[in-house]
Amino acid sequence: MRHARAAIAFCLVALFVRPAPAAEFKGEDDVKYQACLRLAARQPDEAFESALQWRERGGGSPARHCAAMALIQLKHYADAADRLEQLAGDLRKSNPDLVPEVLSQAGNAWLLAGFAERADAVLTSALALRPSDADLYIDRARVRAARESFREALGDLDAALLIEPDRTEALAFRASAYRALGEAKAAFADAERALALNPDQLEALLERGHLRRASGDIKGARADWVRVLELAAGTPAGDAAALNIQKMDLKAE
Repeated sequence: MRHARAAIAFCLVALFVRPAPAAEFKGEDDVKYQACLRLAARQPDEAFESALQWRERGGGSPARHCAAMALIQLKHYADAADRLEQLAGDLRKSNPDLVPEVLSQAGNAWLLAGFAERADAVLTSALALRPSDADLYIDRARVRAARESFREALGDLDAALLIEPDRTEALAFRASAYRALGEAKAAFADAERALALNPDQLEALLERGHLRRASGDIKGARADWVRVLELAAGTPAGDAAALNIQKMDLKAE
């Protein structure tokens, strides 16, 4: 059972982890900032060096933030997370509205770096500043799933769905957490609700496939995973679906 729960936790993190979207640093350097972010997505090495030079010339918070975003693209997650935490601390006086967003990014980066406890603490700090933000609850639930604290993850997802009842990502994620706890009926209900709202919700399709497979509905499981492949081949969700089908076929031999 322990191995199965760990496997589900890994799947949750692999599919649901994502760096938060860039915070909006607006002002006279907005054009330069947006250009830096675009470069970070395409050529992060160049963007990082450019952001450092910009900071030396007085680029301030936008330059620091762009440098951290480039580091995330380069998969230097711990360095990015540390820089984002420092930036959030400095923004508390100059631009406090951005602090929860930057802490959210730091938390996601800490999780990607493998420091789930640090990520939990950072996201808890963000929620203290913005307690009605569904994204923050979803992010912390993701972290708690990584720590296999599935009951705590459920509490955060319940909170997110009270704020945004039709949030399909939260429903799919909660279905996965319920499955990890052996509560298949509740898991299936959440997956079905998510798919009623969006029939092509990738994570919900993946999750319903697992639930159907566990209940013996091989045909239904295959249909869900094939649909994921049709929609998202080559993505983490598509790769997961292909692996699930492969494992199911091997067991059938």
